[in-house]
Amino acid sequence: MISALSGKWETGQFGVKLTFSSLNTCCLELLVTEIAKVNKIGEIWREMAEESIFQNLLEILMKASNEIEWVYKESCELVDVDTCLLLIAECFRCLRNACVECVKNQHVMRNLGLIATSVHLIKVLHGAQVKQESLLTAFRCSLQFLGNIAAGNGDSQNSIWKCAFPDLFLTCLTYSDEKIVAYCCMVLFTCLNSERVRELLDPGNLTVPLHVLKVCREELETEWSFLIVTDHLLKCPELVKALYAKLSNQERVTLLELIMAKISEKNPLTNEEMIVFLRHADFLAGCFQEKCQAVLKLTSATDAQDEEALVTIRLLDVLCEMTSNNGQLEHLQALPGLLETAVDTLRLTHLAGKQAVNIFTATHAMTGQEEISHPAVGFKSHLIRLIGNLCYKNKENQDKRNPLLIPVKICSFSPRNGFLYGSLILVCQLDGIPLILDNCSIDDNNPFVNQWAVYAIRNLTEQNERNQELIAQVEERGLADNSVLESMGLRIEKQDDKLILRSVRKNPS
Repeated sequence: MISALSGKWETGQFGVKLTFSSLNTCCLELLVTEIAKVNKIGEIWREMAEESIFQNLLEILMKASNEIEWVYKESCELVDVDTCLLLIAECFRCLRNACVECVKNQHVMRNLGLIATSVHLIKVLHGAQVKQESLLTAFRCSLQFLGNIAAGNGDSQNSIWKCAFPDLFLTCLTYSDEKIVAYCCMVLFTCLNSERVRELLDPGNLTVPLHVLKVCREELETEWSFLIVTDHLLKCPELVKALYAKLSNQERVTLLELIMAKISEKNPLTNEEMIVFLRHADFLAGCFQEKCQAVLKLTSATDAQDEEALVTIRLLDVLCEMTSNNGQLEHLQALPGLLETAVDTLRLTHLAGKQAVNIFTATHAMTGQEEISHPAVGFKSHLIRLIGNLCYKNKENQDKRNPLLIPVKICSFSPRNGFLYGSLILVCQLDGIPLILDNCSIDDNNPFVNQWAVYAIRNLTEQNERNQELIAQVEERGLADNSVLESMGLRIEKQDDKLILRSVRKNPS
């Protein structure tokens, strides 16, 4: 036991040098003070430190670990626990600092077994069932040491993974101290690589990335958890799919926001990353197609925070961003059913807004000073944006907008099941153009909807005479307000009994 041991310090040529024989209670505070002095020496000591120093620190940690374990297990106090914990913290600070940009020290410490000892000591500290500040400090410093010994050192990363995965990460990711969680994320990020990310797919290991995502959701300021997801987890489409199935709707929103952050980065995706994100696009488009009508629940004020609907909104945001990238656009344009789903969802939300006053009802009553705080604000704008993107220079998708009149039974609208009831009418199959033209008015619930509608119509009619004729016919029948077309820079002309859509310059205001 520490209480039965004694020790001393000697000053060497390059700073404080430890010679360890034994350690007793009365010298604990002296050791804490002396090791703190070593930490202050800094770079000179780090470069000139001998293996014997690390060996002595290892012995102190091992004996301190045994003493702490004994004290908490037997509920006895043979030593000053606080001072002993401070000693552990100072030892880890010394080791942590000695690792900085020093591969030699990293190798020496690993070969001495300091990684395994540290992992064991972390488990001892976790099992202490107390949250005194001295224990938390020792706990934090131990994780910082593991992060530093792993930095840029594959052998140390292998050793930590072998000793710590998955138990230590599960222990620390769920700890009540935010700094411990953050430092654990740092260690995990440093140790992860493509092979280890695939290990997370094992059902017994999947809990680790699930906890990381919970950290992202609850502690967004923890940058390491964000980097784990964006730089590692998102590189494995199978893992993302497995995680998505296990996540709550709130956590799915968090994951989708992290995907959005990744694809919105200024740096373009590498070829390898592009292949991965095309698989993400397939999966997320399928999720949107499956759950898109959940957004209709938001027509009810009592369901304004429906979590499934919030996921649908985020899925649409991600798809809009993905279709803004040329590399992913062509792939998504070819996905079966995505364009049809976007048009159908726009139609359902548009009709829902006309059936009753709700978030999908076009309104223009704001003074410019107010803000509408509702999760579905901008949803129709984004649908039109997605439709416009999917039709960009894509003749096949443009032509899907041409109407084929079919009879459909429509009744009164029910936000719960997304059905419409009423009389027998004719509805155009994929009649996207008239639908978009009907969403060109300024709408406080859908900022920039007019601009996105202009963009979509432009993409639908570019080098497509059939769609241009369709718009002209819609205007002649009075289904589209000519002022709307003029606001888009378009004009209908009649030549030899044929309607022609022409582009015109807008008059300066």
